[in-house]
Amino acid sequence: MTFLIPALIPALVSALLGYLLGSIPFGLVLTRLAGLGDIRKIGSGNIGATNVLRTGNKPLAAATLILDSGKGAIAALLAHAWAGPEAAVFAAGGAMLGHSFPVWLGFKGGKGVATALGVLLAVSWPVGVIACATWLAMAYLFRISSLSALTALGLSPIAGWFFGGPLVAGLCLFIAGLVYVRHAANIQRLLKGEEPKIGAGKKQA
Repeated sequence: MTFLIPALIPALVSALLGYLLGSIPFGLVLTRLAGLGDIRKIGSGNIGATNVLRTGNKPLAAATLILDSGKGAIAALLAHAWAGPEAAVFAAGGAMLGHSFPVWLGFKGGKGVATALGVLLAVSWPVGVIACATWLAMAYLFRISSLSALTALGLSPIAGWFFGGPLVAGLCLFIAGLVYVRHAANIQRLLKGEEPKIGAGKKQA
């Protein structure tokens, strides 16, 4: 079994790197720096860009979106440069866990959509582009952020299989599962027809 240890080191280090970068709560940091208080006490209480938008500060929401996407992408790219594509997948998974369950915030983080799109673009850009395009198309048609995210990431394992192979498809499946779990309350509202549309400003859980 000892011969497996050297092979596992890049995966474990990459996952840890991804977790630490992913756990940086940019939404919380930016809203506090902007003097808007604790984002966890606004709207849905989520630390992601959608909830930051509920403060009415669109540039701040855009910055949160970019940084949350970027931290996942950077984690994957650094791991890829250090130890190759398999390490990038582990870093991507770690970044998703870090964003969703950051140790600094008592493991209560965001829903991971922006970070998911960022890591997919870094790990396999065709898969990331397809996911982003699907999100934009659904948002244009229905103007419901959660529905757009659930559709884009729910379909991503198919794109992952064709454009990235089994490993990327597995990552997409992991990401989709995590995002669906984090959107449990949104899914319930969608089924009831009660999910607010983008820009409605209605509070969500």
